[in-house]
Amino acid sequence: MSVSSEVVTMSLLRYESLASRWWAFSQMGIGGWYLKDIPGLKLLKLLGSGADNGFSIRPNFGVYGVLAIWEDESAAQAFFAQHPWWQRALHQSTERCTFYLKPAIVHGEWGGQQPFTITTDYDVKAPVAVITRATIKTKHLIGFWRYVPQVSAHVKDRPGQRLSIGVGEWPLFMQATFSIWESSQAMMDYAYQNPYHKEVIQKTRELGWYKEELFARFLPYRMEGAWDGIVEI
Repeated sequence: MSVSSEVVTMSLLRYESLASRWWAFSQMGIGGWYLKDIPGLKLLKLLGSGADNGFSIRPNFGVYGVLAIWEDESAAQAFFAQHPWWQRALHQSTERCTFYLKPAIVHGEWGGQQPFTITTDYDVKAPVAVITRATIKTKHLIGFWRYVPQVSAHVKDRPGQRLSIGVGEWPLFMQATFSIWESSQAMMDYAYQNPYHKEVIQKTRELGWYKEELFARFLPYRMEGAWDGIVEI
């Protein structure tokens, strides 16, 4: 059996001027038209973010994400080196980075499908990147967002955490998180020992907040650019 060469990339971009922020915001609506028929691209999601560290009901018009799945790394490299839309995004932004990821564990679905192909073994001692994504049931929106500020206030600067940001396809009801940890143990300590995050997990199971959810762990093996002082994984 052949091993898939599929690669996932998560790019973060920061925009500061009013003009660049307007350009970035407009791409959430029209950017997809410029990102069709790209060689080697299997899936691409344009993501907005929330205020503060991303976990907020208020939008952050200065930070956006691009999640992509590629047939192989060469396809990703060609896009980042040559594609006109990406070159425009780089020109508009003041800070940017791209993380290269290999899927190791995936549970759940995104848009009715499981988008990631496992391409590496899961190493509990290695750095780990995590993507969580959920579609929140409309009737549970108020209950869900009532708990988010408590979790958000305690997510930054956790032991072993390198990065954590909240992103999403649509405000309020399609939410995702992207985080990088020094090890799986550091990530698990936060997820199941932090009382606020632990309570959210319990509420999710008890009340069924989500109509769809996905949890994926990746091996982050390369970083290009810089973000919030992080220059390497």
